[in-house]
Amino acid sequence: MQNTKQTAENNMLRTELELLMKERENLLVIAGIAAGLIAEINTNDLPIRTVEAADLLATTVNQLSEETLQDALNSVKASIES
Repeated sequence: MQNTKQTAENNMLRTELELLMKERENLLVIAGIAAGLIAEINTNDLPIRTVEAADLLATTVNQLSEETLQDALNSVKASIES
């Protein structure tokens, strides 16, 4: 009986982990696209409210660890220019 309960718990945990990994991949793609967009924006051509939104996005993306940001850029096949 205990073994059946552990197997069920393990299956539940495995399913949850798989969902979290898929969600992470989706969030990495979003972050990678956001980083690419920020890199390409010419703020001189944008209204101030759009510049403020882009600045908030850039600030948030810059808070990612270097490893996570690199994973995000890799997920959209981009690269950080040195």
